[in-house]
Formats: sequence, structure tokens, C-alpha cells
Amino acid sequence: MKAFFKEIFEYNHYFNQKLIVELTKHKDQLPERTYALFCHNLNAHQIWNARLMFTTPFGVNQVYSSEKACQIDTINLENSLKIIKDLDMDTKITYTNPKGETFVNTVQDILFHTINHHTHHKGQIISDFRQAGIEPIMVDYIFLKRGGFSKS
Repeated sequence: MKAFFKEIFEYNHYFNQKLIVELTKHKDQLPERTYALFCHNLNAHQIWNARLMFTTPFGVNQVYSSEKACQIDTINLENSLKIIKDLDMDTKITYTNPKGETFVNTVQDILFHTINHHTHHKGQIISDFRQAGIEPIMVDYIFLKRGGFSKS
């Protein structure tokens, strides 16, 4: 399971870095919400990592320069890989959401949710590209499995 999560987070990072380039290139053609949604994904990823690492989370709606977004995405990947390496997937984590509600989930549940959250919003971002008449980059996981992915 750890190898799978490692691959999924590396895939997510790889395409996030490509999306940052595309979002920057087409910023004047896309709705303002598109880039903000991408930054929301970065923030949410950092928040879930912070819960797993017991560190201070970001706010959920901060927007960054493309350079800062690249940095945050890279830090998110590094932290997720450390979590995957160091924590048992069945470890239960207690955390509190912004409403003050307390929940308990396993590391595996939280990692899966983090990736699923990215996937959900990437779909919205890709839809924004299409609605603006811009051909989006291919971000599907199966593309990675067909050999369309290189970490270098």
C-alpha cells in the first residue's frame, strides 16, 4: 500500500507542476476562480499533512504566485512521502476541523482523501480550461500507467 501511495503522490506532484505552467500561461483566458481553486488544493494538501505531522496548517483559501505554488507543491510532496515512509497506514489520527468538530481517521483514509480531493478539483480545473476553449493537458492517472509520465 505504501508503494501505491508513494506513486500516487508523485503522480499528483508531477501533474501539479505542469498545471501551474498551464495556469500561468492561460491566466488571462481562465476564470479567476480556476487558479484560486488550484491553490485551494495545495492548501488542503498542506492542511492534511499538518494534521498527520502535528504541525501548523495553512488557511484553506490562500492564493500564491506561481513560483510559491511550485514550492508549496514540492513541500507537500516531500511531507506526504515522509508520512508514507514513517507512519503505519492503520494509525488513527485525531484532528479537529475548522468548525471545531473532532474526528478520528486512519493515515490511509486521510492520504486517500487528500488525493481524492485533488482529483475532484483537478476535474473542475480541466473543465474550466475546456470551457475557455483551451485544450487541457492530460492529467489522468492511467496516462502515467501507459508510460506518459517521467519523474525527471
